[in-house]
Amino acid sequence: MSDRTRRGSERREPSFESGRGGSRDDFDMRLSADDRSSRSHRGGGRSEARNEPQRERRPSAGKGGGGGRKRGRKRRSLLGMMMYWTLVLGLWGAIGLGGLIAYHAAQLPPINQLTVPKRPPNIAILAADGSLLANRGETGGRTITIGEVPPYLPKAFVAIEDRRFYEHFGIDPVGITRAIVTNLRGRGGMQGGSTLTQQLAKNLFLTQERTASRKIQEAILALWLEQTYTKDQILELYLNRVYFGSGAYGVEAAAQRYFNKSARSVTIPEAAMLAGLVQAPSRLAPNRNPELAEARAKLVISAMAEQGYISQASAKTALVAPAEAAERVGAGSVNYAADYVMDVLDDFIGAVDGDVTVLTTIDTKLQSSAETILVDSLAAQGAKQGISQGAVVSLAPDGALRALIGGRDYTKSQFNRATAARRQPGSSFKPFVYLTAIERGLTPDTIRDDSPVSIKGWQPENNTRTYRGPVTLQTAFAHSINTVAVKLNQEVTPKEVVRTAQRLGISSALQANPSLALGTSEVAPIEMATAYATFANGGQSVLPYVIREVKTLNGKVLYARKGNGFGPVIQPQPLSMMDAMFHETMVSGSGSKGNIPGWEVGGKSGTTQDFRDAWFVGFTSKLVTAVWLGNDDNSAMKRVYGSGLPLEIWGKYMKAAHVGLQPSPLPGGLWHGAPKTIFDGGAPVAGVQPPASTQTADSDRAWVPPAPQERNFLERLFGG
Repeated sequence: MSDRTRRGSERREPSFESGRGGSRDDFDMRLSADDRSSRSHRGGGRSEARNEPQRERRPSAGKGGGGGRKRGRKRRSLLGMMMYWTLVLGLWGAIGLGGLIAYHAAQLPPINQLTVPKRPPNIAILAADGSLLANRGETGGRTITIGEVPPYLPKAFVAIEDRRFYEHFGIDPVGITRAIVTNLRGRGGMQGGSTLTQQLAKNLFLTQERTASRKIQEAILALWLEQTYTKDQILELYLNRVYFGSGAYGVEAAAQRYFNKSARSVTIPEAAMLAGLVQAPSRLAPNRNPELAEARAKLVISAMAEQGYISQASAKTALVAPAEAAERVGAGSVNYAADYVMDVLDDFIGAVDGDVTVLTTIDTKLQSSAETILVDSLAAQGAKQGISQGAVVSLAPDGALRALIGGRDYTKSQFNRATAARRQPGSSFKPFVYLTAIERGLTPDTIRDDSPVSIKGWQPENNTRTYRGPVTLQTAFAHSINTVAVKLNQEVTPKEVVRTAQRLGISSALQANPSLALGTSEVAPIEMATAYATFANGGQSVLPYVIREVKTLNGKVLYARKGNGFGPVIQPQPLSMMDAMFHETMVSGSGSKGNIPGWEVGGKSGTTQDFRDAWFVGFTSKLVTAVWLGNDDNSAMKRVYGSGLPLEIWGKYMKAAHVGLQPSPLPGGLWHGAPKTIFDGGAPVAGVQPPASTQTADSDRAWVPPAPQERNFLERLFGG
């Protein structure tokens, strides 16, 4: 094309827009011609005729190259739409999830104010030798640090509960995915994806309900825990908070509960059993389902070996020697002692706001012996004799409780009959009457008439319904003659007898009436043991106690016992006379079947009307013990006397308790009666002297023995 032609063409091209220089059709035709020329040139000499059919087929063909491109564009368009909507939906889902999380986070306390709740305090109650008797508190065991336990114990929980514990950030997407896949496949039972941190968050802050809301809050709190504490701190918190069943919260409580040992001493099989237990405490408890517990423990051991927490050799040893739940020490009677400790603890230290240990006076051997003898005796004779319950209180002469049995079976009845039950003591109350009389000048040799008595229509009788006539007080005491005790009570007045009993340690309300002498006012077994301890310790007042020391876990002493009682409450001479009468009861009277060879023993039986209560209370210089038998509904037993089964139980226990002890006399000695002066033509025999006079407790009068002439007359009249 010439330059002129090109210039003309250039001048005409824009005219279709302005309406000059030709029509739009002319422009289109020129554009098509130029396009064909260009294609012909690029195609390397293709003719226009060859290209023309192709141009004509393109718009009309429903298949071929042009149709494929349309379908490709449609496919790309569909894929794009799907990606677009996926992106949109994902974005909205993220926004919704964020809003949901924000909503549930708003239901929690502000993160900057969030703190781990303080663990409820535990009270560890220890025996006199330092061994654990029981735990009290909501957790059932004390806090323990991760450094105190064997390293395989916390690793057992990691192995079975959260193997990626040291890798995740509180939430474990890998673990969640694995749990979902396992659950969909239906292999190995249903699994959860919660980490140990999430479980801890639930235990610390949330309820146990299974809701989506709780799971979201659990995840939020788990993230906070991971940001606030180290992994070992989280694991330690977990070990001290997780529930193991049977009221045991924390691994220390669980080890004590199931293996009777501290978590510091558990073996690999025991650690594995504890770790396996948390999945389902009720179903996997080793004391309830040992087979299931053992099977679960084997899974834990295998997981520990697989993850390198224990060697293969240790795993093989653990698998062939599985752990076994120990028989629970203190499942019965020690809980009565522990309950009594809790009853009085507030009086010494007030409210408990942290873990403490309470060192008590309880002797585990004596406690176990008393429980065994009482339970076995009731099992053998209880049904036959109509006895359903019993109690034993045993204390040292200074008031330190050595054994406390509040009932036949703690698991069936937690009522502590040793400290809380008020029952009529029967004739075991008579010593307070006799002591009152002796303190007013009478002696064991004093004569009183065993004969019928009537007080305003009340006519008490002896058990034998016979009468002996004139008898000494010592004889009346040893054989528990009712008429003499009633007459003495009237002679010294019931009010004075009440004062005497209260002075010796009886704190229950007493009715100052004629029947008081026969033990009709109700008292608790611990009161009777306390009062009798005064006769065993030389006349000193006694306050029963069970707590020797209270300390925090870091060793700070909150309480330590100092001193005891209020000094002497019985003077030496009346005490010596009373102990002589007590001893005579054990030698020739109603307590003779319970005598302990080689020991000076004192005691007194008691039986109430219609055989509703039967007692025996006795002592040596080392131990004072009270035994009570009866029924909670106050129904009558089948002719059970205090000198029967109660004395039998008392004797078995006391003889066992004194094995290996060196016999020692009762403090103050035993009164042996006034020296008898033998007359030979009116002159006394040389060398026989009357006793020195002694001040009485309630009178300025000195005690004076009967004149020789009076003694001689009485001896001739009554045969000595």
